[in-house]
Amino acid sequence: MTTSPNAPTLWQRLGRSSAVTVLLVGMVAWGLGRVVQTQVRDGQADALRAVARPGDIRMLSSVSCIFCTKARQYLTEHRIPFEECLIEKDTACLADYKRLGASGTPTLLVRGQRQLGFDPLRVTAALGG
Repeated sequence: MTTSPNAPTLWQRLGRSSAVTVLLVGMVAWGLGRVVQTQVRDGQADALRAVARPGDIRMLSSVSCIFCTKARQYLTEHRIPFEECLIEKDTACLADYKRLGASGTPTLLVRGQRQLGFDPLRVTAALGG
């Protein structure tokens, strides 16, 4: 029995199928990880929404702050009541920011308690959830 000099050997064929298998397993694992991550995120949002009332959360933001944008999107997407002001556009907001000695944005006031940055679990805990 003769083989063509260009024909892949058994080891080369196994190598290709193994690489494809590893790639497929990796893609499935990544997809499952994303599903779990989304469920955890939604569970955190549900817990926060259950304890948050209008007026509980005030976010002092900056126009160019990407973290403010992410926090705003999260709160809005999950229908969590909050108020927001921009320190560059609202002099009362800027005065509050300075009075609090805030060192960055977003600065959240959760029932009057200052929090630097947005963390749904920390906000939920501050609201007693």
